[in-house]
Amino acid sequence: MGKQNNWLIMTMIVSICGCAPQPYKVTNKVYRKQAKALSGVIRQEPGNIPVNAAPVTDWWAGTTNFNLRKPNFVIIHHTAQNSCEQTLRTFTLERTQVSAHYVICRNGTIHHMLNDYLRAWHGGVSKWGSVTDINSSSIGIELDNNGSEPFDSMQIRSLIVLLDTLKHRYNIPADNFIGHGDIAPKRKVDPSVLFPWEQLAKKGFGIWYGDTTNIQVPEPFCVPMALRLVGYDVKDTTEAVQAFKRHFIPADSLSTKGALDEAGRKILYSIINR
Repeated sequence: MGKQNNWLIMTMIVSICGCAPQPYKVTNKVYRKQAKALSGVIRQEPGNIPVNAAPVTDWWAGTTNFNLRKPNFVIIHHTAQNSCEQTLRTFTLERTQVSAHYVICRNGTIHHMLNDYLRAWHGGVSKWGSVTDINSSSIGIELDNNGSEPFDSMQIRSLIVLLDTLKHRYNIPADNFIGHGDIAPKRKVDPSVLFPWEQLAKKGFGIWYGDTTNIQVPEPFCVPMALRLVGYDVKDTTEAVQAFKRHFIPADSLSTKGALDEAGRKILYSIINR
């Protein structure tokens, strides 16, 4: 009889847990509501715009040649928080006004938080090349990392799988896989000097350089102009150089700010001549 009672109790516990609400049921409902509102905007039909002294028709002509806009950049961040759960919570609080398309936990779990075709709020004030509204043309990926610790191998493995999916799904150029610190050098340092950019570049996500031993850098060589050719905003040259170092020469990122030594100049010259 005792065993039967225990079995009934366990059955009830499993049943109750199975019926427990999802942890983000409330915010998922908000997501669906906002997505529905946006879909209504997309469904609005175009029409004629009246102009003084110009003829107005009582009909409109909708083109048959269109599709959804697609992302062209992938921006990689670290969360600067203490856990995946904390980041998920941050991105589901309206007051934070920050979000990303994906969050990857230390154990490799990938949380897809926003449809890739929708605009996340992850880049902030930023610039890459001539693009000043990064959020409108990019996918944001947040890695659960406090900014001062190595990235877990399982996390990087999941990141590479995700990047491969995004690259082929949206035909994103290899050059357009960059970091938050690259697009906002004066404000951000993520995904930190410990991020394995070279490993990603070897897989086709981002750019890197080869052997620079025999490279001769021409003189005069304008470092700010070269950084601009890569994509950096050189409004603050010192911070642009630091961002370049964090990405390509992490061991030198704590050296003299605003200066590239001969080895660094060779690397920069190599990259712009890829």
